[in-house]
Amino acid sequence: MNDWWRGCVIYQIYPRSFQDSNGDGVGDLRGILSRLEHVAGLGVDAIWLSPVFTSPMADMGYDVSNYTDIDPLFGTLADFDAVVEKAHELGLKVIIDQVVSHTSDKHPWFIESKASRTNPRADWYVWVEPGKDGMPPNNWPSVFGGPAWEWNATRRQYYLHNFLTGQPDLNFHNPQVQDAVLDVMRFWLERGVDGFRFDTVNYYFHDKKLRDNPPAPKQKGKPPANNPYDMQLHLYSKNRPENIKFLKRVRALMNEFPGTTTVGEVGEAHRAIEIMAAYTAGDDLLHMCYSFDMLGPDFAPRHFRSRIEEFFKGAPDGWPCWSFSNHDVMRHVSRWEAHAVTPDAMARLAAAMLFSFKGSVCIYQGEELGLPEAELEYKELTDPPAIRFWPAIKGRDGCRTPMPWTDAKNGGFSDGKPWLPVKPPQLARNVAAEEKDPAAPLHFYRAMLAFRRAHPALTVGDIHFYDAKPPVFAFARSAGDEAMLCVFNLSAKAQKIAFKGLPDDITLDAISEGAALKGETLALEGNGFAFVDLGAGVNPETISV
Repeated sequence: MNDWWRGCVIYQIYPRSFQDSNGDGVGDLRGILSRLEHVAGLGVDAIWLSPVFTSPMADMGYDVSNYTDIDPLFGTLADFDAVVEKAHELGLKVIIDQVVSHTSDKHPWFIESKASRTNPRADWYVWVEPGKDGMPPNNWPSVFGGPAWEWNATRRQYYLHNFLTGQPDLNFHNPQVQDAVLDVMRFWLERGVDGFRFDTVNYYFHDKKLRDNPPAPKQKGKPPANNPYDMQLHLYSKNRPENIKFLKRVRALMNEFPGTTTVGEVGEAHRAIEIMAAYTAGDDLLHMCYSFDMLGPDFAPRHFRSRIEEFFKGAPDGWPCWSFSNHDVMRHVSRWEAHAVTPDAMARLAAAMLFSFKGSVCIYQGEELGLPEAELEYKELTDPPAIRFWPAIKGRDGCRTPMPWTDAKNGGFSDGKPWLPVKPPQLARNVAAEEKDPAAPLHFYRAMLAFRRAHPALTVGDIHFYDAKPPVFAFARSAGDEAMLCVFNLSAKAQKIAFKGLPDDITLDAISEGAALKGETLALEGNGFAFVDLGAGVNPETISV
């Protein structure tokens, strides 16, 4: 099936932290190879590998110095091929990161570009003249702090870097750059990968006029943001309309390899859903996009409903990919702990809800264990923004600590000293221990994924929301003759919901938790949830709350 991606579940592997096979304290491809049965056993459809390409690791691999080789830290091309082969044997598709908005400053392209103003790659990066006062040309900031412009004494010009100074931005206005990026993608497609996750997909183009970004609206009663980057509307440094034409070139390439897919990361705080819709509308752009709208602190029915409704309003024929955790944000069990009865209850509630949304789903390694965020000391940090903005911003290391497989030292992740420590709260939730505990999140994830697969309404069906009183979140999914009522209590307090128009003789599915249905009244314990098969031919719109 060429449209396997529609409604699929993707498991993100952060290679540095999944499994170390050689005792150097860093996870690698051979380690991933040894643990693929665990992933396949969950019942997911694909894996997404965060970058394993050659890199100086200034930003943990998101600064690539060779797009078509594997960094020795992770192994070899032969190891990569072995991972792809075994994944395919286990029924898993393989999606790899493409970090092409910028390269490492150690990439040969940049080394050549910065050498002079006349070399063949002189225009492959964004170079600009200094102002009359020697200052950068505009007010664009870097996500990681400071201006987005760095001076180069050889060219006597500034270059653009939306992230670290060691991550110079490619100039996508240059057709040669676009061609080179597409050639990189072709290399991996021909090697057998099933798709790409595009890092910072809305950053590719910049405003040629280099206009200043306007300020972001101030929120009354709130102090300025911890990071000045969040004080602007990034109208000109990213989110440019020229990107659409390039994404069509990407899709044309993907169409040469039937059955492959794309998912773009939209890094934007103010209109991410709008951009997600714009980038996936029709059949000639990206297959899927995700944003950070569901990766933040908001945990309310109106928030989740508005994100889903806004997406499909903007792109009725588009397709989203939703997630609650990844390698860039605090793990959701900790992020939403104020709404939880227990961490395990939150882990199960979040999974039940996420696997019921209309769209595809991405889960992050360790999420199936209910892993909380790790608390690290300053001396243990590796993440650049954390080091720069500590303690106001704790960075991304807390969600990147190694996967705990057993209760052995370092959680069975490595025989050496791990690149990040395995703390006791994470060690206590190791895979081996949860395998023995029927009530552990691991077993619920498997059951919920099997439930999702068994019901087409939950994978490709339409969605109809009900106006339930918060903190209750209620909707129905329907496809063909199947209709499934999905109800969630997003609080730690018990709730009752009175429905009207429910069919007679319906019962709760066994996957439900903390739920009781009597007549048309549904009672939910704190963090409880219910799934009700409404029967063949039932129109969810005839039901009300």
